[in-house]
Amino acid sequence: MKSVKSKKIRGTVVLVVALLVLVAGPRLSAAAERPSSQAAITIDNFSFGPQSLSVKAGTEVTWVNHDDIPHTVVSEDLITFRSRALDTDESWSFTFTKPGTYTYFCSIHPKMTAKIVVQ
Repeated sequence: MKSVKSKKIRGTVVLVVALLVLVAGPRLSAAAERPSSQAAITIDNFSFGPQSLSVKAGTEVTWVNHDDIPHTVVSEDLITFRSRALDTDESWSFTFTKPGTYTYFCSIHPKMTAKIVVQ
């Protein structure tokens, strides 16, 4: 009797595992294929790096200041986004929700410019 009972249990376990793979498998592979929803830009030596960054809509971009002096991150239109002055090793983030090209600069050092392309 134990033999028949253990075969039934084993068969049930195999069936449950197969169902889990069928149901969860596509979700797991889709999650692995999803692009990162975060990106980073470094402020160093009076420049933004990279100078141009392409991201998907919904991506949170974080700027980190590695210079010894404060910098800001301000959209060219002065409205879309604007950080406070970032001291050394401070960071600031903004989430880009709409496609487009966003040119930005440092309001303390206006020659520092770069852009984000949102797809």
